[in-house]
Amino acid sequence: MTGFRRGLSAAAIAFAVTTIAAATTAVAQPVAMTLGTASLGGTYLVYGGVTADLLTEKAGIQVTPRQTQGPNQNVILVDEKKIELGMTTMGVALQAVQGSGAWTKGKKYENIRALFPMYDTPLQCVALKKSGIEGFRQLDGKTVGTGPKAGTAGTYFPLIFDALGMKAMVRNGQSGDMGIQLGDGIIDAFCFGAGTPVPIFSQLDAEKNVVFFTWTDPDVAEIRGKLKEFSESLIPKGTYRQQAASQRTVGLYNFAITHKDLPDSAAYAITKTVLENNARLVKGHPAAKETIAANATRNSFLPFHPGAVRYYMERGVKLDPATLAK
Repeated sequence: MTGFRRGLSAAAIAFAVTTIAAATTAVAQPVAMTLGTASLGGTYLVYGGVTADLLTEKAGIQVTPRQTQGPNQNVILVDEKKIELGMTTMGVALQAVQGSGAWTKGKKYENIRALFPMYDTPLQCVALKKSGIEGFRQLDGKTVGTGPKAGTAGTYFPLIFDALGMKAMVRNGQSGDMGIQLGDGIIDAFCFGAGTPVPIFSQLDAEKNVVFFTWTDPDVAEIRGKLKEFSESLIPKGTYRQQAASQRTVGLYNFAITHKDLPDSAAYAITKTVLENNARLVKGHPAAKETIAANATRNSFLPFHPGAVRYYMERGVKLDPATLAK
């Protein structure tokens, strides 16, 4: 299944999910959908797999996760109806609706709609202990891996280097590949952003002597001053075995998205199913503890799908008025 044109009609989708508009029991005729995630080694792929299984089992909607380059590509695929569901950070979503990011080439992606909040994406770097690198400023002039080019880290770390007046040789690739390249000494550091703990960071923590680091308080302030979509974030000590102290950083919230043409009943069922089965999601990945209805307020600009709005109204969640426009 690669989109609505090659799948069932809107009427068929509406019929199939009618029986789950008020509950999350399986429907008689499941609808097949594709969920865009990200690369191997990141949180999206794990979280997406758990979400797909949940929707398939509890909502009767056959959801298949699809590995992509990450948020940017997910936005494009959803907007063009090549996939039905996707995941994105709000920074990338802001660039999409404004047509402001270089990757948009000036196009405004106006067909995407928010469904449910996922979790915060804090940014963090890791280097081999033997490299002597312990802080972000030491990456000036170094070779740094940032994951897939179309991912959150691949999009934002070059902007952060520019914001801090730094130069770096940026390498892109799948998260798992970045971990291998760090271990082999091909890159000096791997800077990434995903829900914690990041699978590839956990693997490096278990197999190598590494150092985790973010930014100083003045650098955080400078980054947020120039890239206003960032909020303050914190990576608690003990997130990784070799991270002995909490690290202050910047982060971007993640939301699941869909196309504006998805039937309201389907959007309602998906949102309800995910947000009312939090314990199931957390078993799949700890970051899902933030996948709760109250965090829908972390979206201040991207329009929610009307089907999702219906669910939040039932739960008494007061959404930002800017997110209610169709």
